[in-house]
Amino acid sequence: MHRRNFLVASTGLLVLPTVALAQRNNPMPEELRKALERDPTAPVLGNPNGDVTLTEFFDYNCPFCREMVDPIHRLILSDPNLRVVFREWPVFGPDSEDAARVSLASLSQGRYWQMHKALFSIKGKANADTARQAAAKAGVDWTRLEQDIQSERVERHITYSFLLAEHIGLMGTPSFIAGDEGAFGKYSLDDLKGLVRRARETLG
Repeated sequence: MHRRNFLVASTGLLVLPTVALAQRNNPMPEELRKALERDPTAPVLGNPNGDVTLTEFFDYNCPFCREMVDPIHRLILSDPNLRVVFREWPVFGPDSEDAARVSLASLSQGRYWQMHKALFSIKGKANADTARQAAAKAGVDWTRLEQDIQSERVERHITYSFLLAEHIGLMGTPSFIAGDEGAFGKYSLDDLKGLVRRARETLG
């Protein structure tokens, strides 16, 4: 696994100044934190008013992301003050983007977590066809979903994920960010708890 801090320079994609905050070493600029944690298009699980936010960038065709579903779920159940933001980042190509669009569209039906789990339970590749099968498993209304797939909210979320990932310089999926720290790769539940604990200590 890899860890890094996030004092970053603006790429021109997002105008985010590299200002020193408080007395922390290499703090994340607050504009970037807001973009990561408070984007209204991003699904939020756990406590929406939690005292710390964990953001995950993932792809439905990433095998390591698939292995993170259970640890993330267990982390949410174990920490009532944790807020988790999901960033669909379909880096594995058009099939992954089709799956991401279906998943994001399910948010308007209040079935995002069910859809998320169903997509990661697919045997084989996540794509438009298997995503439709996952939607049935998740109890999502497909007719309504087809309309929501084309929504501005879905388009904006995916576009913004790529902009954020490029701006930060993420290495791939899964990537996790909490406090001033980011991590890339497969994480255990204890690893995730440590990341969240350090974020709480950092942000006070």
